[in-house]
Amino acid sequence: MTGKTAFETQYGFARKDVRLETWRLSPFNRWSFQNVGELVPSAHVAAAPGGEEQAKSVGTLLEEKVSFAGGSETVGNFLKRSDTDGLTILRGGKLVGDWSAPHMPFGARHIIFSISKSVTAILVGILEGEGLFDPNAPVTHYIPEAKGSGYGDASVRDVLDMTVSLDFEEAYLDPESAFARYRRSTLWNPGGGSESLAAFLLTLQRLAEPHGQTYRYRSPNSDMLGILMERASGKRVSQLLSEKLWLPLGAASDMSVTVDIEGTARTAGGMSMTPRDLARIGEMMRQG
Repeated sequence: MTGKTAFETQYGFARKDVRLETWRLSPFNRWSFQNVGELVPSAHVAAAPGGEEQAKSVGTLLEEKVSFAGGSETVGNFLKRSDTDGLTILRGGKLVGDWSAPHMPFGARHIIFSISKSVTAILVGILEGEGLFDPNAPVTHYIPEAKGSGYGDASVRDVLDMTVSLDFEEAYLDPESAFARYRRSTLWNPGGGSESLAAFLLTLQRLAEPHGQTYRYRSPNSDMLGILMERASGKRVSQLLSEKLWLPLGAASDMSVTVDIEGTARTAGGMSMTPRDLARIGEMMRQG
């Protein structure tokens, strides 16, 4: 009988058990959400040198009680019950403190999933402000090969506003759905590697309804924005993140974004960063 490895002792499962089939499931996500780059190819975005930070205690905040419909509980109990991995609190631009679950070291990157969409939209705004990107242009102005797809007669503004009349459903649990094929194209699910993200997006068709009429939350729109930005700027998303956001922001730690077989970034959900740097983005937006 062999003893447990250090990994198994810390996490309660073996590293070999964390695979594309399991990485988004509990308990494996306690490790995988901080180490996505070991599972899905990822592009690196470096922070400026010398940005090392130390954790600051939240003090007695964890003992404070919060009220909600049906009762109250302490902040500490809520964080545990909600499977929170990390928390950074700012108030008026000043750091209140940090909290991390036992399995998440302070300073570790964590995938932010669909918050990536907001970071992508921030990049679009920066490029527009620099005159490098026109939200009112047709998608085909930047991606001529989109003609004939659901995006063929849509504007960039439709993509930004998620009002593209796209025949696509976010069917998370159907392994035979277009959504499952979408995740394979991003290399997030087993069986990927034969179809790129861009190729998948250009197979999507439109509904009969006109573009610009109905808001529909569709993740492929945010991935399309990443491709549009690359075409408009001539630079990869990882380079844009570095030059336009990460270095000017003064981010203290590196970030990353998952990519497909062609290096196309999963701008809808593939970004990973530290809680501190995510808080910096929030503070940037708070300050306008």
